[in-house]
Amino acid sequence: MTETSTTIRGATRADDDAVWRVIEPMIREGETYPLPRDMTRDAGLAHFHQPGHEMFAAEHDGIVQGTYYLRRNTGGGGSHVANCGYVTATEARGLGVARAMCVHSLERAKARGFRGMQFNFVISKNEAAVHLWQACGFAIVGRLPGAFLSPRHGYVDALVFYRAL
Repeated sequence: MTETSTTIRGATRADDDAVWRVIEPMIREGETYPLPRDMTRDAGLAHFHQPGHEMFAAEHDGIVQGTYYLRRNTGGGGSHVANCGYVTATEARGLGVARAMCVHSLERAKARGFRGMQFNFVISKNEAAVHLWQACGFAIVGRLPGAFLSPRHGYVDALVFYRAL
């Protein structure tokens, strides 16, 4: 799979089974999102489908291999900054799905009038994400020492990334 073979489209509740297949392993692993590892299907899907989230599905050969949401990072005077949450299917890691979702999200955020994008809590041990976000033009603008308890690594830093659009 290459980035050009990944199609990204709006996701609906009809995609819930496919989205759950993508996000459940990430939740159970507990290494990249600060979510309870025993989170139920309903709670996991509700987290991604929160009001204000615009959901997307990344497909290859008609199979959902990734999902992401786009939202305002915060309200009021900060409402011009976007935020996203991305998850790639375990079997599709390293195949360009996350990069395709990031590129799509940057274009979509700009089209919606956002002036920047911020990632609030990127786990420092998630080296693939750290590398990708930097390759996509994001800078580390903050470090939260020991802010995340990793099941594998113990307390690790969380990073804050930002990119102007």
